[in-house]
Formats: sequence, C-alpha cells, structure tokens
Amino acid sequence: MTSLAWRRATRAHRPLVVFAGLMGIAAVVAVIGIVADPRVLTGVPIWLKPFKFAVSFGAYSLTLAWMLSLLPRRSRLAERAATVIVAMAAIEMVVIIGQVVRGQTSHYNQTTPLNAALWQAMGTAIMVLFAAQFVVTVVLARRPLGDRVATYGIRLGLGLSLLGLAAAIPMVLPSAAPGTPGIAGAHSVGVPDGGPGLPLVGWSTVGGDLRIGHFVGLHALQVMPLLALLLGRFASRLDSAVRARLMLVAGAAYGALTVLLTWQALRGQPLLRPDALTVAAFGVLAVMTVAAATGVVRAGSAARAAAPRAHLGGTA
Repeated sequence: MTSLAWRRATRAHRPLVVFAGLMGIAAVVAVIGIVADPRVLTGVPIWLKPFKFAVSFGAYSLTLAWMLSLLPRRSRLAERAATVIVAMAAIEMVVIIGQVVRGQTSHYNQTTPLNAALWQAMGTAIMVLFAAQFVVTVVLARRPLGDRVATYGIRLGLGLSLLGLAAAIPMVLPSAAPGTPGIAGAHSVGVPDGGPGLPLVGWSTVGGDLRIGHFVGLHALQVMPLLALLLGRFASRLDSAVRARLMLVAGAAYGALTVLLTWQALRGQPLLRPDALTVAAFGVLAVMTVAAATGVVRAGSAARAAAPRAHLGGTA
C-alpha cells in the first residue's frame, strides 16, 4: 500500500487501521510464543492459531480500509458496519488468545460451561461479522469506484469472501465430530482434528479439511483486486471492457474453485490426494476457464478489428 493509499485508508476508517496494527503486534507475540512456549495443542504449537488469525485479520482489516477509502463520498452505513466488524474480530481474537493462555482450544470446545460460553460468543461474533460485511459489500456494490476493472475486482473480492465465510458452515453442523464428548464441530472430515497436516497451514494430509475452501474464499478479498491490478499493468493493450469481462470469468472460476475445494473436503479427501472424480472436476473447471477467457480476448480483438472497417465504411 502506497503512502497516499495508507493516508486515505486511515482517514476512511481509522478503527480498521488501528486494529490491523494491533494484529501485527499480536502476530509478533504469537511468533515469540511459538518459539518460547513448548506446549502443543491438536498436534501443532499452541501459539500457531493466534499467529494465523492475527495475520489473516490484519490483512482483512487493511484491505477493507483501503476499499472504503475508494468511495467517492463517505458512507456512514459502511463505516458503522466496518466498526462492527472490528468489534467482532476483536472478540474472536480475545477468545483465541485467552484460550491459548489457559491451554484450551477455542473452536468447538464445550467441555466446560466457560469453554462453551466462549465458543458460543465466537459463533455469534462471526455471524454478526458476516452480516456487517454483507452491508459493506452492498454499499460498495451500489457506489461508483472509478476504474471499471478495479471496481469489478473489489466487488468480486467482497462477494467471494462472503462465500468463503459461508464455506465454514459445515464445520459446526451436528454431523461434524459426531460422538465426541464436549466437541461441537470439526474442520477435518473422515479423521480427527489434529492429525498430520501441511506445514504452517496445518491442512490435513490424511482426510478432508474444510479450512481449505474457507481460506481460499476469504482471501478473494485480496486476490481479486490484485488480479485487477495485474491486468491493468500487464494486459493494458486490452481495452477496459475486455479486462472487465476477464475479471468476471476469473470471479466465476474462483467461486467455483472455492466450492470444489469444499466439496472435496466434505468427501474426506486430502487436498493433495484427490480421486479421479475430483481431478476430473478440477480439469473441467480449468478447461472452461481457459476457454471463456480465450473467447473474451478473441471477441475483443474481433471488435477492435471491425471498428476501423466500420469507420471507413461510414465515411465512404
């Protein structure tokens, strides 16, 4: 983020920027905890979860602040919704860090009345956060944001990140972790939580993991605007209408990818060990995406080639 963008984001919504700064501090504290605290919980260093959530919430907050700064005029509704987001994210982080200090898991934990109350508070907070982000999404979808391609990137990012939040719903359904006393959900499918996983992210390597689709969908918030920026920089020879259509193709493909990753996890398959049906589904998505993007570019080229002929025909 450039210094100008930083100043605009700070003016647009200071609570989001301040919260992002606090998450940076929390991430540093978590790294120290990973190194200095030997405790392990669900198979990983106990401070790894606060680190991941701090980094994720920090990026999320800065991105939302930047998006709000692009509005041609301030929206009180969006700003209030963003403040609600900050409050709900703060509740999540306080519970996560507090439970780490206590040596307890934060998610799905109903082993004691206190643990159950904290988990219910987290569940309520994330539902309110979803509703608040929906409000921000609607406001940004109804206001002009300048460049058409960037506007598509921002709106797609917000909408797809809501899909990513919704992808977490199966983690708390009654069918998750059935028969496990005191546990009200799970992110792994077909295997217990806490088994072998990929480095850093911890995604299961022996069963399905619902965190994958959740993660991919959430970070559309950053991926879609970044893609719009890259299209502007490296595909500037294409007119804005073509680049805007390419953004729509990318958004549809990204949403389908989020759904496919969640579907794969629900079938109990590790990310890196898909069966033939899963490989075929991802192959179809790849072929359709390439075909759609190629069609958009060719149609744009044909339209540009036809324009001079039409102009000459009109002046003959």
